[in-house]
Amino acid sequence: MRFEFATAARIIFGEGTLAEAGALAAGLGRRALVVTGRSAERAAPLLARLDAAGVACEIFAVAHEPTVELALQGTQAARDQGADLVIAFGGGSVIDAGKAIAALLSNPGDPFDYLEVIGRGRPLPNAPAPFIAIPTTAGTGSEVTRNAVLASPEHRVKVSLRSPLMLPAIALVDPELTYSLPPTLTAYTGLDALTQVIEPFVTPAANPLTDAICREGITRAGRALRRAVMRGDDAEARADMACASLCGGLALANARLGAVHGFAGPFGGMFDAPHGAICAALLPHVMAANVAALRARAPGHPSLRRYDEIARLLTCDERASADEGIAWVRDLVTDLGVPGLASYGLDEAAFAALIAAAERSSSMKGNPIALRDDELRAILMRAL
Repeated sequence: MRFEFATAARIIFGEGTLAEAGALAAGLGRRALVVTGRSAERAAPLLARLDAAGVACEIFAVAHEPTVELALQGTQAARDQGADLVIAFGGGSVIDAGKAIAALLSNPGDPFDYLEVIGRGRPLPNAPAPFIAIPTTAGTGSEVTRNAVLASPEHRVKVSLRSPLMLPAIALVDPELTYSLPPTLTAYTGLDALTQVIEPFVTPAANPLTDAICREGITRAGRALRRAVMRGDDAEARADMACASLCGGLALANARLGAVHGFAGPFGGMFDAPHGAICAALLPHVMAANVAALRARAPGHPSLRRYDEIARLLTCDERASADEGIAWVRDLVTDLGVPGLASYGLDEAAFAALIAAAERSSSMKGNPIALRDDELRAILMRAL
């Protein structure tokens, strides 16, 4: 047995922990580029704490999923300010943008020197600028991952800027920041979190540490996601989902993902759609396809037992099988009103290009079994 486990240098979790942000930032730098979502108003409590700690701030707003060009703009803004610290306060897109800006701020050359797939994929020669990630959604787990997902509209694809050096200096996870999330966003991000504790659990790259983390995340998401969507002020459910999201980030960064994310990356490059909604629409159908393929071609595969365990964790029924787990996820996706992929423009004419792109993705290589083109096509048909 051999495995590695790496994560943020420091993880701070708990209600009200945003109050510690000023002192934490002051320990890393004096001038911060603060990356926020479309509206910087939500970051006002953070900015007040930074000001009280003597940390000068410049805001850089991210209005949509980050592109390579946006990361370059943010890097230039940081340089113009003389920033020695980057802080991201927002959802996965904001954190990915901040992570990319911190990396590019201290590394020379063009982003395409370092990007996967469409770039040269070279390793970063220098450590990024100190980076603090403060998530305000419970879904991506980006606060503890070592990559930043960037869109390249000209290539119609999303790719990663990736390096072990990109793990944040501090991940500060305050569930209170998620209380105001609307139900739809709670559902999409929460289903992304659920996907990210299921896929690393069934990948051949799983290890004992990620297994334990995934079990915890599946249990918490299973009991809390509906409640968080239906009652946004349920503090216990919000904390469970924030923890499940953190578990997903820890797991995927140290194991692998699978076919859901294998499709989701290329899909997001081809169509304008929220990442969590894509994952949610695909998840039950990928689970069903994997279980069917494993039973047909690899009946002794350990991932089949993993799918049975997922069912037991989600349903709280010790007799549940993989099929009941798939049904539980399918019902959840339906009950939470997740739209099919056709609503974002997918049709059968695009299947071939999407499948070809998905088969080249790093996430697809983590799937527990190699799915044939006809099986991949069937997943897309069912997800329409």
